[in-house]
Order: sequence, then C-alpha cells, then structure tokens
Amino acid sequence: MPETAQLEEVIGYCFRDRELLREALSHKSYASESHPAVDNERLEFLGDSILSAVVAHELYAAHPSEAEGGLSKKKAHLVSRPSLAHWAAELGLGAYLMLGVGEAASGGRDRASLLANTYEAIIGAIYLDGGYAAAAAFIRGCLSRNRPAAEPDHKSLLQEAVQKRYKALPTYETTHDEGPDHDKTFQVRVHFGKRVLGHGEGKSKKEAEQAAARDALQRIDDASA
Repeated sequence: MPETAQLEEVIGYCFRDRELLREALSHKSYASESHPAVDNERLEFLGDSILSAVVAHELYAAHPSEAEGGLSKKKAHLVSRPSLAHWAAELGLGAYLMLGVGEAASGGRDRASLLANTYEAIIGAIYLDGGYAAAAAFIRGCLSRNRPAAEPDHKSLLQEAVQKRYKALPTYETTHDEGPDHDKTFQVRVHFGKRVLGHGEGKSKKEAEQAAARDALQRIDDASA
C-alpha cells in the first residue's frame, strides 16, 4: 500500500494528525484483524453530513432561480453512492484502503460501496483535523475538477442484474400516491416474486421507479460488501 503522504498530495490536504487519515482508510474488515480495532464508520457518518451541507450550499449559490425540487434532485445525484465512488476512484483511494485479507482478495479495493464510504470518511477526517473550511475546500475541488456523469438508468441496471441472477425481470408496483393532480407524489416498490428489492418516491411514476431501482441496486451492493 502506498504511503499516506502520497495521498495527502493527491487530495491537497496535509494532516496535522495523520492518525485521523489512517482511521479514515481503515475498513471494518481490517480493524477486526488488527489492534487497536478502529474502523472508518464513525468518520463516514460525520463526513456524510458535511458533504450534504457543502453540496447544498454550492447548488444554492450556483442555481439562484432553481426551485427546491430541482435542487434536491441535483443534490441527490451528487451525493449518491455512484458519484462518491467516482470521486474516490478519481483520487485513487482504492490503493490506500486498509482491508482485511478476505476483503482485499475479493476485490474490495474496487467495490463502489467501500470507495464511497471511504470518501465520506476522508471528509470527516479533514473536518476534524482542519475544520469546516478545509473539508469544504476538498469537496469543492472534487466538484470543480470532474463532475460525475448524468445519473444512470437505474431501471436498466437493475433489470440486467436481476436477469443475470434469476433469469427473470423485476416488477414495479405503485403502493401510494398523494397530492393534487398537478403535484402528486408517488411511492413505488420493486420486487422479484414476493421478495421486495427496493422502495422509491418521486413526482412521477417514472421518477419513483428509478428511485426504487437505485435503492435496490444499493441494497444489492451492500449485501455483497
């Protein structure tokens, strides 16, 4: 594994307390095999909140005429797991992850969920070490360098995954809708047989189905992590 000093150059931040960076890179599989057993999940929790606040502020400033619904959709895409994994891969975080033997052997360094979680943990570590301004500068740097591609077609990705595993297609069901005709909100679940794969909500059935498919894909990714 490369030295963490190299990673500091990549992310553009030099830690005063490098133990925070080490903690941010420590997956629970590594922590369970080492002493002291400290993993990055608490930093991930903290970083998630900092990321959400910074992205919301950036979108608010960049789109002064955008309504709340549009801003929320943009934010959801930017803080989604695929987007965070994109930025983590761009920074090469996979090479620096501290993983247990089994996790490393099973391809953990390239797993989207691990990369996304580590990216959030890095944000949490920078925040604790240098404050909100330092964490915000790191996030803004990622936003300005290379924004993730437009949100993928989650329904197609889920269909491919389910068809590959079960040789059949998932089914979408509208479970609830509320509001006047011009401003309805739909709730949808996607399932395979009797097994519910995910839930989603949106201002149209199409949007809710995409959200349900995205939720299902994240659950599948979590189960394989």
